[in-house]
Order: sequence, then C-alpha cells, then structure tokens
Amino acid sequence: MVTTTSTAAETRVLLENISWQTFKIMLSEMGTDRKNKLAYDNGIIEIMTPLMPHENSNRLIEVFVGVLCEEFGLEIKRCGSLTLIRDDLERGGEPDSSYYIQNEFLVRNKENIDLASDPPPDIVLEVEYSKPKIDKLQLYAAMKIPEFWRYNGTVLRIYQLEAEKYLEVEFSPTFTYIAIKEIPRFIQASKQNGEIATTRAFRTWVKEQMSNY
Repeated sequence: MVTTTSTAAETRVLLENISWQTFKIMLSEMGTDRKNKLAYDNGIIEIMTPLMPHENSNRLIEVFVGVLCEEFGLEIKRCGSLTLIRDDLERGGEPDSSYYIQNEFLVRNKENIDLASDPPPDIVLEVEYSKPKIDKLQLYAAMKIPEFWRYNGTVLRIYQLEAEKYLEVEFSPTFTYIAIKEIPRFIQASKQNGEIATTRAFRTWVKEQMSNY
C-alpha cells in the first residue's frame, strides 16, 4: 500500500509491508546524492522530500546551532542527513540534521559512521511541517540519541532521553539555560531582515542570555 501526503513544505510517501532487507536495498540503490530522506520502522518506510520552507528552516537552525557551539566553546561535527541504521533493531532513519558535540572527538576523523561501533549523534533535528507517518520519538529513542529537536514551522520542541524514553524539556541539556525554544522567532525574523542580519541578532541574544545567567 502506498499513501502520499503533500504540503507547501514537504511531501511524505508511506510504503507498508516492506522488509528490512528491502529497505536496505533501497538505500543502497538510491545512493546518497538525493534530496529525499528515508525512515524505517516495523515494516513501514516513509520517504520525505523537503521543499523550500522545510529546507530553509533546517539550514537556519543549523546556523544557529553553530553559533551556540561557538559561544559555549564547544566543538561540533555537522553530519547533515546522516543515515542511521541499527540492524539489531531493524530500524533506520535520516534526520534533517544531526550533530556530534559531546562525542565529537570520537568521530572527528570518521568518513563513515557505523552505529554498531560508533556513538549516535548527540542531537538530531526533524523539521515536520506535516505529521510524520513513523513515530520519530520511538525511533530515535531506540537508537539512544540523547537529544531530539523537532520543528513544525511554528514551535520548536526539545526532548531529552531519560530511561529509554524522551521527555519534553524547557531547556536543551547541551545548551543549558539558553531558551532554545525561541529559535522560531529568529527564523521568522530572517524573512524580513535577511539571514546574515538575523544570525548577528541571534548571536547577540545568546550572549545576553549567557551574561544574565
């Protein structure tokens, strides 16, 4: 069965009753030079194709994460839509963005990430202007990803892994005491002021937050 949903920001295609082996063959045959992102869980494949609003939000949040790391004095390895595969769980996903921060030093020189031997990303981001067909909270919790961000075009939610489940939290455990949930207003501001001017404003805001702590 194939189901398709479309918005101005993204398209999602759902394939049901697909084996894990078929999913891995699809990944191999589709290669890495593509826009769409795949996820697999419990016999279901979701294929998400981002459009301009989706991709722009993703890229802006990545810029802001870079600014946060600079101001906190943290190293970062940006891995983009890294293919995360767990053969033992028969689960896979390709988030919009993934970041190694706390564990950056463990993967700094890695050209390929293998979750059988490497740690998972410290943060993954999903931009979801439409409701995903696969429960990403369960998917990434099973992969033991410590922090999960999801942005729906209006609200940014932050989840922290606790006892193998995600709990929504007010503050990012990576960027403590910074009101990360205010990022959406900077995304909106960029549409009026431009991305460079907004990035400067975001950096100033972060510094103010840090000085007030």
